[in-house]
Amino acid sequence: MKFENVLAEVDGFGKFQILIIFMIVIPRVTLPFNFLLNNFIAVIPSHHCNISSLEDRADLRNLSLEERLVVSIPVQEDGTPSSCQMYTEPQYHLLLNSSNITDLTTVSCQNGWVYDNTSFKSTLATEWDLVCDKRRVNRATATIFFIGVMLGSAVFGYLSDRFGRKRTLLLSYIVTTVFGFASAFSYNFSVFAVMRFFTGFGISAISIITIVLCIEWVDIKHRTAVGVLMSMDWSVFTALLPVVAYFVNDWRYLTATATAPLFLAMICWWWLPESARWLISNGKLNSAHYYLSKCAKVNHREQFMTDLKPEILSKVILVENENRKYSYLDLVKTPRMRRLTVLTGIVWFGVACTYYGISLNVSGFGVNIYLTQFIYGAIEIPAKAIIFFSLSKIGRRLSQAGTLVLTGLCIICKMFLPQEMGMIKTVVGALGKMFAEAAFTTVYLYTAEIYPTVIRQNGLGYSSFMARLGVSVSPLIMLLEEVWLPLPNIVFFLVAFAAGLSASFLPETQNIRLPETIEDVEQTGRRSISTSDEKSPP
Repeated sequence: MKFENVLAEVDGFGKFQILIIFMIVIPRVTLPFNFLLNNFIAVIPSHHCNISSLEDRADLRNLSLEERLVVSIPVQEDGTPSSCQMYTEPQYHLLLNSSNITDLTTVSCQNGWVYDNTSFKSTLATEWDLVCDKRRVNRATATIFFIGVMLGSAVFGYLSDRFGRKRTLLLSYIVTTVFGFASAFSYNFSVFAVMRFFTGFGISAISIITIVLCIEWVDIKHRTAVGVLMSMDWSVFTALLPVVAYFVNDWRYLTATATAPLFLAMICWWWLPESARWLISNGKLNSAHYYLSKCAKVNHREQFMTDLKPEILSKVILVENENRKYSYLDLVKTPRMRRLTVLTGIVWFGVACTYYGISLNVSGFGVNIYLTQFIYGAIEIPAKAIIFFSLSKIGRRLSQAGTLVLTGLCIICKMFLPQEMGMIKTVVGALGKMFAEAAFTTVYLYTAEIYPTVIRQNGLGYSSFMARLGVSVSPLIMLLEEVWLPLPNIVFFLVAFAAGLSASFLPETQNIRLPETIEDVEQTGRRSISTSDEKSPP
């Protein structure tokens, strides 16, 4: 008898599993809210030098605000006041001849800036004057956050395999909540940057543990549906974020709002079960029996667990040494695991790099930031329907490779379209983003099925680390346009193609039992399980 047989007897997709999904979706609200938060809190609104100190001058007192701006601040090519420069002395002749601006001495803003608060009441830029010479500091906030996510993925991946999914998830909730709210109340930018780093560090576990916990409690038949459903929340909440940001347009309140769902998540955590697979793999048979009995009770299958003694569970997942502690080194110690580790690392790097490359390259929709962000989230939803059909009909391997190659083709096709075909370029860019999102949806499910239970979180932690590395490299690739304009698109295409090629060498996992141990991976020819096979022990 295998674990899938036990899971089938207690119902592998009943009320118990639906409750798990509900309790896990709550903390996952914070993922797009925090990952995309920088789009709103780091916005730099229109601004110009503060000239209020000149109001006391008798010669300026009778001038209107528009006239004071004309004589005090140079004009940019688009006709708006300069954002970073002002005249050393008022230039009254510009009131009569605004075109005579030759040989006028300017200096950097001396008394701060005045910001346009029409769309945003407060942002990081307006709070700490992160404009002009400090503009790069403002842009660094996203990088600092993702470095935290990258390191957190590695640490929490190890902790989850070492101490369990449930306890590690609670630690993640606490770390993210504490530092998330600390970010909102930071009194200077240095403190804010540190707080955002640790927020990213903590939230990384929510991303990788929740999907694994769901997959480990669901039967083979419903793994695809649950994997796609769990990724749907990203698109829905991505579309919801601009709605929230529109009404909460102060960066402090918005940062706190993005973290607030974790309070409800911590309450629900008490009812969240530990992974029975992980418990059995680590010799905790009584605890595994307790959660399986609870699953059977909620799903109205109590009789089976009444007859099943905890000792029998030790034969469900055969482990050579229950006291063995696994680490990241186990990812590369054996030949097949080493091959899987290299290939999945390349795939995750390629998926993340091209996803964010597409996001940076998609032509603007000519609308405001709130509507643009809403559209970016909404266009991902059709990708879920497409990938659900693809995963069910042609399997994981071809779906993963296919979506990556199609992403690359959209990138390269967009490069050859002339500028005057703006609408078609936008459509191709949107299609590229859809395929990139489909690739992301697939890679979470696929990776969770490839790695064995004993090091599944280590595998996902490593993979997520590679993904964040891809995210970090993506903006650097964009800088290559200074060398040759089409070069970034060519690089993104090659990365997508290399990742798709690597995915084609991964094993197929559709309708296959989840591997429990490293020995399961090293053995060849694990048999497929149909729906009928699940219900009858071999």
